[in-house]
Amino acid sequence: MSRSVGKGGLETSGVYKIKIDPFVKGFDMALARPLSRSVRLNGFSTCLRLEEVYWNILGEIARINTCSVSALLSYVDREVHLRYGGVKNFSGLVRVVCVVHALKGQVSTADQAGVM
Repeated sequence: MSRSVGKGGLETSGVYKIKIDPFVKGFDMALARPLSRSVRLNGFSTCLRLEEVYWNILGEIARINTCSVSALLSYVDREVHLRYGGVKNFSGLVRVVCVVHALKGQVSTADQAGVM
């Protein structure tokens, strides 16, 4: 795939113009590496496979809540069953929880800066 910088931004194969390159300076591909970890969800041992970036975000959320990642994931598992009757793709739900947390942090920062 050829890339060149045009007038409006980054061009990929001459089709799309990207104004903001998603591969920011210092982008760490290791964050995309999937990691399997054993966790305990409400007393049951299971294995959860997520990319490293999501494990990092879960660690941050757990730290904020002064609990372990397993306790946080148990809460998510229990609440999704109580509120929505469960979920077919728990890993996908965990990724969405992480993204929502990350976006909420950006919105809060923007609010504090008076941008929004």
